[in-house]
Amino acid sequence: MLLPEIPTGERKIEHVRLCLEEEVGGRGVTTGFENYRFRHAALPEVDFDDVRLSSSFLRFTLRTPLLISSMTGGSKATGEINMRLAASAESRGWMLGVGSIRAAVEREELAPTFRVRDRAPSIPVIANLGAVQLNYGFGPDDCRRAVDIAGADMLVLHLNGLQEVFQPEGNTRFGGLLAKIEELCRMLEVPVGIKEVGWGIDGRTARRLVDAGAAFIDVAGAGGTSWIQVEKYRSTDPVKRESAEAFAGWGNPTAACIAEVREAVPGAALIGSGGLNSGLDAAKAIALGADLAGFGRGLLGSAVSSEEELDRKLAQVELELRTAMFGIGVSSVQELKRTDRLVNI
Repeated sequence: MLLPEIPTGERKIEHVRLCLEEEVGGRGVTTGFENYRFRHAALPEVDFDDVRLSSSFLRFTLRTPLLISSMTGGSKATGEINMRLAASAESRGWMLGVGSIRAAVEREELAPTFRVRDRAPSIPVIANLGAVQLNYGFGPDDCRRAVDIAGADMLVLHLNGLQEVFQPEGNTRFGGLLAKIEELCRMLEVPVGIKEVGWGIDGRTARRLVDAGAAFIDVAGAGGTSWIQVEKYRSTDPVKRESAEAFAGWGNPTAACIAEVREAVPGAALIGSGGLNSGLDAAKAIALGADLAGFGRGLLGSAVSSEEELDRKLAQVELELRTAMFGIGVSSVQELKRTDRLVNI
């Protein structure tokens, strides 16, 4: 018997609840950042107050090399979370990604939950759609609609094949998708990037995507949230629930993805996300080759709580990043990218 279709907005509320209340991290796989350490510089020859986080990404000038990764939207409750995320990102100069806007493209009444520009008038904003929707009737006009709803500067298409397998309402027709991505990259007026959702993009795949026209890659590697585990808690299918356990350790570690993609596509704009928990993780991601470091579920609890708590969390990440830079004697993100003080242990 076919399961009834659950409206996408309602699904997003359930996703948030499960991410906060259940153990949905991958098991047996880590980000890989624990395999790296910075060699301490006892004489940094840098004043801490001179350590700056200003950076750039594509054509955008940024106050920090940090991104609030795509998380949610599509209901009143998740819309309020988006507004807090937007306000804090604007206040502190982080880039902002919103959750999948598919729900609002399909249901106009949900569009306000993604309209973050009133709260974030100056920072770059990334709209988000599932790449697989290109095989289910979504075309350039739907993608433009998603960008317009968020007032976004760019669009990211997420790749989430394994989540779709375990999701009760999953869309699993991923065949022939690269050609449609390439066509969309040619037709859309804003940069189009590609991200994973927690299992990582390897160097060979990144090369194919960049050759197809992708403007940036977000590796979104393993070591953080496993969306297979999230969907396990939603499923009523005993076979899928049991099978999900076999994939609790699936995925490519974030640190390995960043290094591999940077080697495969040296000039590509690159976001390192997937299980980052601190500014020290962000520093390692940037030293490995990322242009931006993205944070997701680690911010969600603070975002649900209050704007003040979220702002404190962002400030903490920034302090940790600046302290790591000071500790190795670099005063700019550009120097951090070139450092030789990150070693594999």
